[in-house]
Amino acid sequence: MRPLRATVRLQLHADFTFDDACRQVDYYAELGISHFYLSPFLASRAESAHGYDGIDPTRVDSELGGEAGLGRLVEALHAADMGILADIVPNHLAVGSENPWWQDVLAHGRASEYARFFDIDWEQSGADGKLLLPFLGDRYVQVLEDGELTLAWDAERAAFFVVYHEHRFPLNPAHTSALLASAAADADADRDGLQPERVRSSEISHEERRGDDPLIAATLARHDPATEEGRARLHALLERQAYRLAYWRTANDALNWRRFFDITELVGVRVEDESVFDLSHAYVLSLVERGWIDGLRIDHIDGLADPRGYALRLRARLDAIAERRQELNGERRNETRRPIYVEKILGDGEHLHTDWDVDGTTGYEFLDLVSGIQHDPAGREPLARLWREISGREDDFAAEVQAARREMLEGSLAAEFERCVKAVGALASASPATREFSLPAIRRVLGALAVGYPVYRSYADQDGRPDADAEDFDHAMQMARSQLSAADAAWLPLLDDWFGGKAPNDFDEPERQWRLTALTRFQQLTSPLAAKAVEDTAGYRSAVLLSRNDVGCEGAHFAYAPQRLHEANRERLERFPRGMLTTATHDHKRGEDVRARLAALSELADIVVPRMQAWARDQRLYDSRETPSGGDRLMMLQLVLAAWPLELKLEPDAEFASPDRQALTDFADRIVAWQQKAMREAKLDSHWLAPEETYEQAGEDAVRCALSGGDLTRELAETAALLDLPGAINGLAQTVLRLCSPGIPDLYQGTEFWDQSLVDPDNRRPVDMAARREALEGAEMPASAWKHWRDGAVKQAVVQRLLSLRREHPSLFSEGEYVPLQASGAYADHVVAFARKTPTQTLVVVVPRLSTVLSASSLERELQWSDTTLSLETLGLEGTGDAWLTSAPVASPARLSLHQHLSDFPCGAWVWTS
Repeated sequence: MRPLRATVRLQLHADFTFDDACRQVDYYAELGISHFYLSPFLASRAESAHGYDGIDPTRVDSELGGEAGLGRLVEALHAADMGILADIVPNHLAVGSENPWWQDVLAHGRASEYARFFDIDWEQSGADGKLLLPFLGDRYVQVLEDGELTLAWDAERAAFFVVYHEHRFPLNPAHTSALLASAAADADADRDGLQPERVRSSEISHEERRGDDPLIAATLARHDPATEEGRARLHALLERQAYRLAYWRTANDALNWRRFFDITELVGVRVEDESVFDLSHAYVLSLVERGWIDGLRIDHIDGLADPRGYALRLRARLDAIAERRQELNGERRNETRRPIYVEKILGDGEHLHTDWDVDGTTGYEFLDLVSGIQHDPAGREPLARLWREISGREDDFAAEVQAARREMLEGSLAAEFERCVKAVGALASASPATREFSLPAIRRVLGALAVGYPVYRSYADQDGRPDADAEDFDHAMQMARSQLSAADAAWLPLLDDWFGGKAPNDFDEPERQWRLTALTRFQQLTSPLAAKAVEDTAGYRSAVLLSRNDVGCEGAHFAYAPQRLHEANRERLERFPRGMLTTATHDHKRGEDVRARLAALSELADIVVPRMQAWARDQRLYDSRETPSGGDRLMMLQLVLAAWPLELKLEPDAEFASPDRQALTDFADRIVAWQQKAMREAKLDSHWLAPEETYEQAGEDAVRCALSGGDLTRELAETAALLDLPGAINGLAQTVLRLCSPGIPDLYQGTEFWDQSLVDPDNRRPVDMAARREALEGAEMPASAWKHWRDGAVKQAVVQRLLSLRREHPSLFSEGEYVPLQASGAYADHVVAFARKTPTQTLVVVVPRLSTVLSASSLERELQWSDTTLSLETLGLEGTGDAWLTSAPVASPARLSLHQHLSDFPCGAWVWTS
């Protein structure tokens, strides 16, 4: 495979196809990217904006250009010595008429050859052996009475199906002949009616009948929902199917199949079954074998029943392909290992398991590290005090998470919780020693343990709980014990035993399977519970500073010391040297440079907090003291300041020009869209399932007023301007750290310019490639582009220079030792520095942190380092260090003066070659 140097994440959809990606190959090759990291491109729902709603893993999505389009992209990439890293989704598929496997299960039930493919509990109490389909807009009887369910004929498939708006529910094919026979019998009985010979003929098979066939028409008429008899027949017909239609609101209570989080349109796939794995992966692995794909990114591995087993099976398949390609093409074995990355959120202190044979995560933990070191710990208390005062809520993020977890168990994840309760109950009832562990007690104890689990999940399997998970499980036990009565807490050791304390393989059947099912259900519960509680709830309820609430961030930790970054970098180099590094993704809540500007707020708390306190109560913004809530007001203000368009730089006393007014309106539209989503995700005053329009309108009115172009807009603009330079410096610093730390840097589409995007879909807007191409063709050095930093070209220049460095000196990054460096002098605490070192080369990297104290004013680009220096003596350097970001080489091999080398440009990288 082609050497993996750096990736760019591209979001494919109908408006950005393989051919569109082809047109950008030359640009990204010049930028220094080695691989396109593509969003899922196997067949997904029509008009899918992201590809995570797959319908058929055996073919490429036709909307993207199909296999032919993918082939053209591969050809263009290979011509530029580039490759593809493909995002695949083994955990789930979309339900609905576009999914042939799902439709076959609906038609044939347990007899379907695909029945084992989906994680369905056919034995769930109350389901009567049927698959629950909660897709109706009202209660079933009402929908039936309203005539919204109708019988239809599919001439192409020669089959009847039931139509409900966009849904097509197939009927068991075995019922077709009986339906036609009943219609024919009715026709025969109708002595006074027209009796065409074709209606009565039994010699014509239903496969031959067209939609205008009289017998088909008669069958449809017999089930006409406009008549009482038709509704009765339609109901009786539906009762004979392998599924039961239901009101969508029943999903959270009664669903009997695993879904992705609480999204009932996505069904869990039993990829732990080897035959399911093989069929669902055969096509994508064939693309690997053809040389079209160099590596794989595994979406939501925490949703799988056995992540480790899955990863090892996938590695075995890739290794077998590599061996075959080696035999056919003469590839050297050590060059053919395809990387596997797992999308995995690591909790505080959690480490990716080293026995999965993967190359690392997709890098959310790196995002958290860089964000953490850019926050001033001194800013936390004034910001937290403001939050408590205005929102009326506590600033304890961990407590918000706990509360959200409890709500999820009782609400959107109740069905998943009950499936776990049932699995534990089956195990408890199997023995006289445990059968007194009643279902009510199981709910209390299991719920407390799930709520207290500190990370996404454990990875216990048939061999028991890995040692790496012991500390997290013990923490959950302690948290649960603190919440339970003594009588309930006495059952916790039993759950410890069942959830991996003892290996299921140590027991005979059926206890082995009961134990394995119970611990699997628990692990598949805690993962969506953590995601929904942290990312989609607490992150929108607690906002001392929104930058610490992003995906992968530890919201309970406001700031980190640089040492934490150094330790993590060293550990990654040792364990996962090809781990992915990212600071922007398709899932982030705020763009990387919005987070960088928010971090700068922590340095300016003394100035900004009084202003935000006044704006939160400003009657120019709010008609009511209570609506929207204080928390929603503060979040809106934080985001307006941090996402403020850099081109909207207001001159003193100047009127807003027409283009600026349009830009303000566009900005307001984006903030309003973000705010509506934030309010609904918080689930406090509005909700996705029950939007509170009056409340949301009050929030929108405040945004429109704030950005109307009057005095208040000017006040906000003046404060936003305070974040400009420190935010830009933070943005450049995080770019340099991502490109020089151990691992493989990932660039999200378009973020080589300033990334001021918001939560999706805002972060998936079209990218202005023409502007980026023009800037790259100009080929300015970073220090020169820094003079006009607002246009974003300076960030691109840094990316291009450092990717060129990685291309010219690959061993520095693949093998180079990581050496933290310590500064001394007046601003030593404002330096993050390290070296990458091989026997023949040394790279020294220096970036600032908490830079506001280094600037004479908010408009001054030059940093004042005073006597701050960096000692290089321990590196044993000789000669001169060549500059890659700044203009001047470092002549001294012993000491680097920041005043001399980082005054005109805030970040530096120098290479010594012996």
